[in-house]
Amino acid sequence: MPVVDREWAMPYKQSHRGKHPSDGKLFSEKRLPVLTGAVKDLSYLFSRGYSGSSALKLVGDRYQLTVRQRRAVLGAACSDESLAYRRTHRVPASGLKGQTLAVDGYNLLITTECALSAGVLLRGRDGCIRDLASIHGSYRRVEETLPAVRLIGKAFQRLRVGRVNWYFDAPVSNSGRLQILMYHEASEAHWDWQIELTNRTDQVLEASGDIVVTSDSWILDRAKRWANISQVLVRFVRPRPEVIDMRP
Repeated sequence: MPVVDREWAMPYKQSHRGKHPSDGKLFSEKRLPVLTGAVKDLSYLFSRGYSGSSALKLVGDRYQLTVRQRRAVLGAACSDESLAYRRTHRVPASGLKGQTLAVDGYNLLITTECALSAGVLLRGRDGCIRDLASIHGSYRRVEETLPAVRLIGKAFQRLRVGRVNWYFDAPVSNSGRLQILMYHEASEAHWDWQIELTNRTDQVLEASGDIVVTSDSWILDRAKRWANISQVLVRFVRPRPEVIDMRP
């Protein structure tokens, strides 16, 4: 069994991946009509070939959105073509029994950490749940990391999936330590997990013949099959986390 670095296993100064101090105001019920209107307009521009940066600036300036709100709107929006593709290639939870999964590691783990720490969760136009956390090239373990790994493992057990292949970005600091920690948990629980570090996670998942687990828009527009696991996971979190519906 891998040896866990106990010093790293203790949370850093950032002990949670919860809300930013301004999130209560930025994503309040009062602001929701503005945000959903921005998602609608941005999706319209994407559907007509506008680039992401120019379209986001146009919509963000029109609705006077902050940088954080613009990130949320960008994640929630997608073109009509992308929406149709994602719907066609999505595998429902009921179809995951015995299937091999290819997991976008940081994408799923951090969203689950946010769900456990009452962070901002947003439901996009495609139905995926996304967070606003970022790791800036270095992953820091928080108090919710182990609970998140265990919650994901139990969810996969309930779905009765087959082998789970995790992919983490090797250039991100502490990926190796996280890999060892997850191998330790998988071994203890007898989960059939393979955890790999790769320099090209997006491309690996794009080319995968397995069912991809991610909410990354670039990957979703290219994956042959994908599953909306975050939608399942939030049902297992207690107390149930709030998910802000950004769909127009």
